[in-house]
Amino acid sequence: MYVNPRRVRRCQFMQIFATCFILCLMIFWGPLDDSSIVGHVKSYSYRYLINSYAFVNESLSVSRDSMDRITSYQYLINHQEKCHQKDILLLLFVKSSPENRYRRDAIRQTWGNEKYVSSYLNANIKTLFALGQLKDFEHRENMQKRLQMEDDKYGDLIQQDFTDTFHNLTIKLLLQFSWVNKYCPHAKFIMSADDDIFIHMPNLVAYLQSLAQIGVQDLWIGRVHRGSPPVRDKTSKYYVPYEMYPWPAYPDYTAGAAYVISSDVAAKVYVASQTLNTSLYIDDVFMGLCANKMGVVPQYHNFFSGEGKAPYHPCIYNKMMTSHGHVEDLRYLWKQATDPKVENISSGFFGRMYCKIVNIMLLCRIHYEDTYPCTAALF
Repeated sequence: MYVNPRRVRRCQFMQIFATCFILCLMIFWGPLDDSSIVGHVKSYSYRYLINSYAFVNESLSVSRDSMDRITSYQYLINHQEKCHQKDILLLLFVKSSPENRYRRDAIRQTWGNEKYVSSYLNANIKTLFALGQLKDFEHRENMQKRLQMEDDKYGDLIQQDFTDTFHNLTIKLLLQFSWVNKYCPHAKFIMSADDDIFIHMPNLVAYLQSLAQIGVQDLWIGRVHRGSPPVRDKTSKYYVPYEMYPWPAYPDYTAGAAYVISSDVAAKVYVASQTLNTSLYIDDVFMGLCANKMGVVPQYHNFFSGEGKAPYHPCIYNKMMTSHGHVEDLRYLWKQATDPKVENISSGFFGRMYCKIVNIMLLCRIHYEDTYPCTAALF
């Protein structure tokens, strides 16, 4: 095959020019980082032109001998026996706050119900809620009594003695991976989810069962963020100062609201978490740093939603994996999405054509909504 030398030189020139351009942005446009436009230009340029985070990992690495973070937080509530069974398809960790009893109860009655999954989906899952301690010291003792009573009834709380706040989410992430490594390394898949997420468990279980049959490894699926810049706006709760993370882009990572990993990835991330500085309190980004260090790449799944709620329609339910932002409507959505009639609507040639048209109308709008991408309508 003939290759035009001029074309090669032109491509090389463009690559060199683009690389120099982004380096100039990094060096000379630092003061303009408060501009979201400049920040995204820098981060995307870095992601797609350089895409190397080896030096980031090196700068965040610390001696493993000094990493006693996990053992420094004692368990207040624990269930070492939760995974005594060997054949566990999914270990589901739900990140919850002590005061969110209503959300936990709703999850227990819907997508987190182990008995439902066992009886109707022929699968073995384990659901646990990961918590810290109440921030309010004045009411902490009373809350702890209530949590103990709740756990006596359901036996599904895992709690350590750190303060349960947004800036301690990375500690909660470490709690999850430490617990998996110590008590449940044989689970085929591990899922981390927020307590305002809806999970279409029948769809997810069927998907994971198909992956388990082929012995999939290096699996990390969810809503992937690529080339995301650190937030430098001091008024944002996601604000990250230069001292904590001075680089223009994060490694690829999945949104912390809901993602699934295979057991081998959980083991790799745990190892990496023991050697990286945990001062970065954006937990999903820290997960991305750990995975990047171990060579694990996140995979984008069309039906893991963004920040917005998925549209309420049977044609959406047929493919749905997760939807974000559900508290008051969780039981209603569970009843609608798992209705046996949903499958009938999309069955057959005309049913599939009908749902394809409906999904295009719902997902491919001019006004962007952060739910499922337009490409999801084509599947």
